Amino acid sequence: MGVLPAGQFLTRETTVQLKKADKIFVAGHRGMVGSALVRRLKGEDFTNLLTRDRSRLDLGDESAVARFFTEARPDIVILAAAKVGGIKANNDYPVEFLLDNLRIQNNVIRSAYQTGVRKLLFLGSSCIYPRLAPQPIPESALLTGALEPTNEAYAVAKIAGIKLCQAHAREYGAKFISVMPTNLYGPNDNFDLETSHALAALLRKAHEAKTRNEKKLVVWGTGEPRREFLHVDDLAAACLLLLEKYDSPEIINIGCGEDVTIRELAELICDVVGFDGELVWDKTKPDGTPRKLLDVTRIRALGWQPTIPLRKGIAQTYEWFLANWPQK
Repeated sequence: MGVLPAGQFLTRETTVQLKKADKIFVAGHRGMVGSALVRRLKGEDFTNLLTRDRSRLDLGDESAVARFFTEARPDIVILAAAKVGGIKANNDYPVEFLLDNLRIQNNVIRSAYQTGVRKLLFLGSSCIYPRLAPQPIPESALLTGALEPTNEAYAVAKIAGIKLCQAHAREYGAKFISVMPTNLYGPNDNFDLETSHALAALLRKAHEAKTRNEKKLVVWGTGEPRREFLHVDDLAAACLLLLEKYDSPEIINIGCGEDVTIRELAELICDVVGFDGELVWDKTKPDGTPRKLLDVTRIRALGWQPTIPLRKGIAQTYEWFLANWPQK
């Protein structure tokens, strides 16, 4: 069968139906997103989950990935594995963020197609959109402008993953879907200040400032950028719904539809943690994208909406942090 023109996809009359006994491979199951997906799937009585940590399967090793898929034969794949980090890590290590993510994506997507996986869900990122995209950001904004320079390498890798999934749909009719979550937080987040994202970094900084009885908390940037935050358990619920109801190769956003300034976020975190000192803004550090709010019209039309308010979610995440993060 020949390749269809760009933007056109082969269609099938029936949608992919999930079964409780399906072999579901969750790539990246130990990360924040992957672990949330495993919790959700188990909670919905999916009994045949496949997981491999890095010591058992290096997703960057093409032959190892091919061997795993040939032997395990998963029915469904959720590609949540990725090299991720905040502004500093992305800015400092663009080569690693680009190459590592390309290797993981290419290996998993290729092997999924070659072994007949019925459906694959690729986790993208809202950073794929232009730095100055219209707000809220519609899915159609992809590739319409320049990216945010501080995380360009990661964004380019994710865009390549989207295009590879769409290429498989266009050329082979594969049911490979791509979802674009907004900024995420929750249990198993990364609280390493060298590589973490804004919410996790602020939560740890506020906690440490409180325990040290410090009077000031230094925060990067001006506090003016606006960001949207979604609890990772809400994302997991959305992904399961999309696995069951969404087959289009066109990307789909997942977000809560509301945003806050970084200043408002910092004040909320300090309130939850109980730090009552002064916030000091280090304006020599980058702000990143001025605003990033996703248009969630498509996902809402499928009947999904988030259930965890930001304050409640931060409080739950702080409880997890206190119970699990090494105290220094």
